[in-house]
Amino acid sequence: MAGAQVVDSGEKRLNELGYKQELRREMTLFKTLAISFSTMTLFTGITPLYGSSLQYAGPASLVWGWVVVSFFTWFVGIAMAEICSSFPTTGSLYFWAAHLAGPVWGPLASWCCAWLEAIGLIAGIGTQAYAGSQVLQSIILLCTGTNKGGGYLAPRWLFLVMYLGLTFIWAVFNTFALEVIAFLDVISMWWQVVGGTVIVIMLPLVAKTTQPASYVFTHFETTPEVTGISSGAYAVVLSLLVSQYSLYGYDAAAHLTEETKGADKNGPIAILSSIGIITVFGWVYILALTFSIQDFSYLYDPTNETAGTFVPAQILYDAFHGRYGSSTGAIVLLFIIWGSFFFGGLSITTSAARVVYALSRDRGVPFSSVWRKIHPTRKVPGNAVWLCAAVCALLGLPILWINVVFTAITSIATIGWVGGYAVPIFARMVMREEDFRPGPFYLRGASRPVCLVAFLWICYTCSVFLLPTVYPIKMDTFNYAPIALGVVLGLIMLWWVVDARKWFTGPVRNIDEQIDHNDGNGNVKV
Repeated sequence: MAGAQVVDSGEKRLNELGYKQELRREMTLFKTLAISFSTMTLFTGITPLYGSSLQYAGPASLVWGWVVVSFFTWFVGIAMAEICSSFPTTGSLYFWAAHLAGPVWGPLASWCCAWLEAIGLIAGIGTQAYAGSQVLQSIILLCTGTNKGGGYLAPRWLFLVMYLGLTFIWAVFNTFALEVIAFLDVISMWWQVVGGTVIVIMLPLVAKTTQPASYVFTHFETTPEVTGISSGAYAVVLSLLVSQYSLYGYDAAAHLTEETKGADKNGPIAILSSIGIITVFGWVYILALTFSIQDFSYLYDPTNETAGTFVPAQILYDAFHGRYGSSTGAIVLLFIIWGSFFFGGLSITTSAARVVYALSRDRGVPFSSVWRKIHPTRKVPGNAVWLCAAVCALLGLPILWINVVFTAITSIATIGWVGGYAVPIFARMVMREEDFRPGPFYLRGASRPVCLVAFLWICYTCSVFLLPTVYPIKMDTFNYAPIALGVVLGLIMLWWVVDARKWFTGPVRNIDEQIDHNDGNGNVKV
């Protein structure tokens, strides 16, 4: 009929699931891909953990570890893409868990998944703020004369100010309309693609000498005198942490499906495209850094130009100062890397706020009526944004007193974020196939084996992030993530047992009349 309004396929499916369209649906595939890509980011996962991972087992373990982790990451991404195609909602993971687990286990599954996801995303903001502050600390040090030349190394209090400042700026930007965030994330995508290309090409060319391929691809070296780890196998396991930390975040596309056109198709495409781009660019970035190492032991020397605090910064400095006698080039490339942290934190804040909003919409957060409010004209969950920023700020306060803040926040972010993936994937694996209503992206008979591999890989990833990373274990080297997660998750489960199980039913429909979908055999599926 001429003039009839065409209903978006994603909105139609959303209505079938019992939700009305509240958020503005204007994100294209490219913009959704940009946000998903920005959340994963090229630099922000690899850069802060590159030095420690290299030190555990040498270059070969780091380089090939990325390939191994990428391989298993594809299983997780493919499993999530299939589910995203069937359930294109802002609640994403926890909504998936509720529906896939069924009416009996659905409430508990969605409760666990929602809180894991929220914890992981909010801690993820903290990882970007901390690592971004670390890069800024190195930029200031090199700009003021280097560690050897009397340069200024930002003290703890100033480091905390930078951490809080980044968190505040991201919250302010996320208070504006979504098109502002989408525009910035498009800039982010090109920033990382162009900036990353410049770095991976220029760095090995500028370095006066480069390591031979035999060193990069085959050299294995442990440093038990520094790490306290004499077991080669254990050292390899820890050297993979940089890859496991870097290769997640692709679910960001799922958080924005209620705001994406044709989300049942474009959501899965954005998830898989993000993994593909990061897999290739990340490996090339690791190779560029590793080939450009001038002196392995000097990278960690506390008397070097970057005070031994940030290995990638020292690699950049050695390359440019060795060639030109100046640190200007290193500073420029560090600024490109810092920009990646800035855009990554902005995107993760967007995702975190959407999860808190969705959980609040279903009355799963204290004072839900406050956090689920949508700005009347900007159509963004502003209160949820500021709640995420406030919790992130609290996570950063221990910077003033302890040295293992980044280790703890990284572990919490990874376990929470990736652990949240496990719940819907496991539910999809064990449910009856006839109860699953597939979207355009459907694995058919391959679904169960893909989900099994993905689930086991997630369990392994969460386990290794609970391990001690330095021996002997002392107060200043202890990985506090098990205690922090144990306390928080323990309180959340106690709340469930004592009270929440009586009223929390998972996703709450906000549309009065459900639109049925007939599968062609007389059966109605939702």
